This record gives sequence, C-alpha cells and structure tokens, in this order.
Amino acid sequence: MASLPPWIDTRIDDGLNKKLTQRHVVETMLEADRPYFSAEQIRARVRPDVSKETVRLRLNELLEIDVIAADTYPESITLYYINHPNSHWPLSPEGKDALADETPLETLSVGDFLRLRNPAGIRTLVLAGFQLSLVFFAIGIVAPLIASGLLVQSSNAYWEVSGNLFVLCAGLLILERGVRKLRTDGIRVSSVRSSKAESK
Repeated sequence: MASLPPWIDTRIDDGLNKKLTQRHVVETMLEADRPYFSAEQIRARVRPDVSKETVRLRLNELLEIDVIAADTYPESITLYYINHPNSHWPLSPEGKDALADETPLETLSVGDFLRLRNPAGIRTLVLAGFQLSLVFFAIGIVAPLIASGLLVQSSNAYWEVSGNLFVLCAGLLILERGVRKLRTDGIRVSSVRSSKAESK
C-alpha cells in the first residue's frame, strides 16, 4: 500500500486491534480508479469477511475527522469520497474530470439495461426517447406542407423508424456542433473587439 498524504496520516487512528482500520479504508479509496464509492463497493474491495456495519462504522469515523465526505441521493444511496482540502469541490482533480466526462448514458451498460440496474441511465434514455418522439411528431406536422417524404424507406417498419431516427440524431448532432462553433467564434470576436476598444 502507498503512503498516505500527510493531511490524512495525521488525522487517522491506527487502531491495530480493529478488524478493519481507518487506514485500510482510506488506502482502498485512494488506490481505486474511481472518485466515489458506496459502502457496499468499499466492503467488496477491502475484504469479503468484513460486515457492512463495520465498514459504515469506519466511514462514520472518517467523516467525523473530515478525511472523507459523503452525499446522499434520492434513491437512498450514499456516496463517499476523499475530502481533498486542495479542491473547491470535495474530489480530487482527477475525480472531478472523471465525473465531468461521465454522463448517465455513458455508465449504462447492456447488462444494466437488461436488468434495469442503472436508474439514472435508464431515465436519461427514456427522456431522450420522449424528446425524440416529440421531434418526430413536429416533423410529421411540417413534412406534408413541404411535400417531403421519409429519408429512409423500408418494407420493415422498425428498420424504417430506426433509419430515420439515426438520420435525425446525426442531423441534430451536426447542427448542435455548428451552433456551438458559431457561439464560440462570436464570443472570441466580441472579446477581441472589447480588448481593442480598451487598448485605444
């Protein structure tokens, strides 16, 4: 195990008579390639014969001395993370980057989808489906007026819908990137103009 940062090492209690020590919990959290954990995930990483109550007891001790912090979410899930003092957000810079890049859909695996085990990912997928159905409804209203048929046609209705949905999503993605580029360029142009005006 790697040595702990000094701000953690000076706070924790090295009780050797405990089945699970504060040091072991913190080292496990620091060595893992993730920024946050549930109590069950920590228990699975330390040792299988440690009870969940023992893990929660160590986590509560670490919470009291501000080595870790916790957030509780609506599904009654509490996530624990190292309370880094050098970060405005209570995660390491690496953890912050990992969460910024990780959307609910990115964490939704095929297995989780089939077993309905990732509520946030499934809700995001369903919400996207509702929004796309509204887009298709609006296209259905406008299409007869401009005498435009479907871009993808097939004798199989499911293939036809999925093909047109793919074309629609690709179009929306291209449109969003174009608008974002225009906004970014507009911000750059306005900042250049304002800096020129200030220099005069």
